[in-house]
Amino acid sequence: MTEDKVVIEKFNGSDFSWWKMQLEALLCQKDLEMVLGDKPEKIEKAAEDAWNSKDKKAKAVITLSLERSVAFNIMKETTARGMMDALTNMYEKPSAANKVFLMRELFTTRMNEDSSITVHINNINSVLSKLSSVGIKFDNETQASLLLASLPDSWSGTVTAITSSVGTSGMTFERVRDLVLGEDTRRKNQSGSSSSQLLNIGRGRGNSRKDGSSGSRGRSSSRTWKNVKCWNCQEVGHVKSQCPKKELNSVSPENVYQEDALILSMENYVDSWVMDSGASFHAMDNGETMVNLKEGDFGKVRLANDEMLQVTGIGDIDLVTSLGITWNLRNVRVIPELKKKLIFVGQLDKQ
Repeated sequence: MTEDKVVIEKFNGSDFSWWKMQLEALLCQKDLEMVLGDKPEKIEKAAEDAWNSKDKKAKAVITLSLERSVAFNIMKETTARGMMDALTNMYEKPSAANKVFLMRELFTTRMNEDSSITVHINNINSVLSKLSSVGIKFDNETQASLLLASLPDSWSGTVTAITSSVGTSGMTFERVRDLVLGEDTRRKNQSGSSSSQLLNIGRGRGNSRKDGSSGSRGRSSSRTWKNVKCWNCQEVGHVKSQCPKKELNSVSPENVYQEDALILSMENYVDSWVMDSGASFHAMDNGETMVNLKEGDFGKVRLANDEMLQVTGIGDIDLVTSLGITWNLRNVRVIPELKKKLIFVGQLDKQ
């Protein structure tokens, strides 16, 4: 059987740590790594000849793994260890300029929306490894925070979920990395689904509709005025603000939370929780899974489409996310006519 030929990329002066790791692995595969250590002071003739033979082969491997411009800098070295020490002093020396360059690279590294999360994490690890080699090391929590901060806006829901759940004691790079990779796997497996794999994310007054349009108080560019239906009198041809029956059908302001406008779509049932930055409190359609449930008349809330819904209870619930993390949601409103379960981001953040 012939030995598989392994070829590594020639070192051209950049990313020395990665090249060094590959080279050491290659020398180990060829049983030549020992010559990078200390040569025994007392050694028999046969053993010394074997050492010198391995050293000569290791020098050849190192030379063939270098670009011409780099190889000429170490041509005077007589041993494999001398060659590696010279390269280390040249390209891994913790100079001030090198430290500044690597710090800048770390803090400006940000994942693009369409990039691979695996490649991005590898890039973060690579820069952290380079910084460690020049004497700059970050604690585990800081590394985890840097990883989360480098994710794009589409991952904001995942970032909120992780930071709100793991706490400072559980904020390790390895745990955050595993959670992010797990979320990436869920996203890929459910790429055809309209709902988020961790939690649905809603912002402002945009209602996510099946046709992808942005429903804002019933307006749509595809409709004409004669097809517009009034939310107040249910007749067509005008909107609520122009309704002639508005005053006749107005709701008494008593027990109405004017500011508690739930921003969500009422078109279809979704068996999942929705995170909404535009809402005013947590809410769900029933209190069957709640604890400390208080039933009664807690007034009404107004939706974005001006529909009024009755609040029939308030309680607490322990929500287990798809990451296996438990959130303790407090003062969750029970609104039987809701078709989505709502998490208010602001309240969750304060909690």
